[in-house]
Amino acid sequence: MSRCYRTLIVGVTAMLPMSPVLAQSPSQGPFLTLDEAITQAQANSPTNAVASAGLQAADAQRRVARLRPNPSLEATTENVAGTGVYNGLRSAETTVGLSVPIELGGKRSARIAVAEAQGGRAQLDATIAAADLRLRVIQAYNEAAAAGQRVAVAREQVSIAGEVLRGARVRVRAGSASPLEEQRADVARINAEGAAERAQRTAEVTFANLGRLIGTPVTAIDQTWFARLPGIGPIVPVDSASTLTAAAARADLTTADAQVRLARSQRVPDIAISASARRLEMTNDTAAVFGLSVPLPLFNNGKATVDLASAQRSQLDALRRVATLNAEQEIAMAQADVGNAATSARNATGPALAAATEAARIARIGYREGKFSQLDLLEAERTLAETRAAAIDSLAAYHDAQARLERLTAAAPEPVKDN
Repeated sequence: MSRCYRTLIVGVTAMLPMSPVLAQSPSQGPFLTLDEAITQAQANSPTNAVASAGLQAADAQRRVARLRPNPSLEATTENVAGTGVYNGLRSAETTVGLSVPIELGGKRSARIAVAEAQGGRAQLDATIAAADLRLRVIQAYNEAAAAGQRVAVAREQVSIAGEVLRGARVRVRAGSASPLEEQRADVARINAEGAAERAQRTAEVTFANLGRLIGTPVTAIDQTWFARLPGIGPIVPVDSASTLTAAAARADLTTADAQVRLARSQRVPDIAISASARRLEMTNDTAAVFGLSVPLPLFNNGKATVDLASAQRSQLDALRRVATLNAEQEIAMAQADVGNAATSARNATGPALAAATEAARIARIGYREGKFSQLDLLEAERTLAETRAAAIDSLAAYHDAQARLERLTAAAPEPVKDN
């Protein structure tokens, strides 16, 4: 950087006030706001169908858990197809009855408790899916907004490069500059046009991806949202226990507790009571028959199942503590990212951008009047382009960090209880 240009930058920086100016890309027709994008995504995204199917499955599981074992119809015929008096059906004894299993040990209530815990987890999964979808929409909207800003900046750079080229041609024709200046200006124009073409293509992709996510084409978005930079206060501690991550870990642990209870209840054998009517063919008499069936837990008494459920419960309890710790660390890092990105964005869109813009303007005037060299002008334009890119990148980083922080600190809903 030449001494003349350094002097120009220092002077302009001292004169300019803080000015968060960003190039705004023109929009045709009504634009899509972020809230509208989130609403359309919630209405059209297939993730809603996934969450809805999970809730329906959980509801069906609860209904299944409340069902009692079915009775059995029993029919037997004895003393037939033998020899002597048992030949044929003369001495047949036919018994028809009903056997009813009876669950003991609280199996039904334990089964219902497991289904209720799984239902609560399904409700939480639906909330988590909605929060994840909201994060994806904000990130896609942010990428589209940043891409739109880059297109606007790239187009302005093409216009500036064209003006520089015309000024160089005038100087060359007048004999006050070398033809090399015209060639350098032409190369700068070609590079600016290539950059604008790449920015346009990237913007088209980001807008298309946003449209796919929300289920409707997007042609224009609210660029003022992207340029908005609220004030950042001191970091406020967040109770990680109230977040969705912690709630999901607790829901898994609740399900594991219910599974342990169910495994213990299954150690108690069930019994089956039967009542039948027996008809004796030989005497044409009828008699009642009562029965009781009790399984003997000789080879499988259910202790291994209880041990398995208890070990899984201990594992999930440890995972819950790990999830809480990780959530606290991620929230702290996201808070720091938001603050750092806000500081960078405020600096990049304030005095630095204003100074670079004014320096480039003065350099263009000075170049046309022969007061600055072409290298000074190109350096000023390069600094302006880099400063604008840094401003856009810092704003995009801020919005992304803010969206991630909102997702990490999203509060868990209150559990819905059945009547």
